[in-house]
Amino acid sequence: MTKAILLVEDNPDDEALTIRAFHKAHIANDVVVARDGLEALDYLFASGKFAGRDVRNNPAIILLDLKLPKLDGIEVLRRLRGNEHTRLTPVVILTSSREEQDVINGYKLGANSYIRKPVNFDQFAEVVQNIGLYWLVLNEPIPQGVGHAEVA
Repeated sequence: MTKAILLVEDNPDDEALTIRAFHKAHIANDVVVARDGLEALDYLFASGKFAGRDVRNNPAIILLDLKLPKLDGIEVLRRLRGNEHTRLTPVVILTSSREEQDVINGYKLGANSYIRKPVNFDQFAEVVQNIGLYWLVLNEPIPQGVGHAEVA
């Protein structure tokens, strides 16, 4: 069973483009979309409409926009890094923000990567394909069953 990709994105055009780019790259993982920060936390912590989801089955990767309704991406990152079940889950910030402080805060809070969304459609699709290929194919994930709390 392949792990899901959690896409935290409030822009429907960027959501559709991201999903299309994954399909074009033959990445078969299911994509779960959270359209605001609170919905992302509900998914990650199995609450709200995701109550009953097994919290031990973390997504393979979280693609996190920063400019989100209800709860911004920096606060989502802060909360997931503060939880033993999600602190090691790979997070790629994928945002249009050009604020240097967002880059600094993202890395300080444990983001694995920070990528600015290209404006050009083809470049954006290429970036998403490369993210998927790296994090889902090339990257060696933490082994299944390793307790996140056990890591020093």
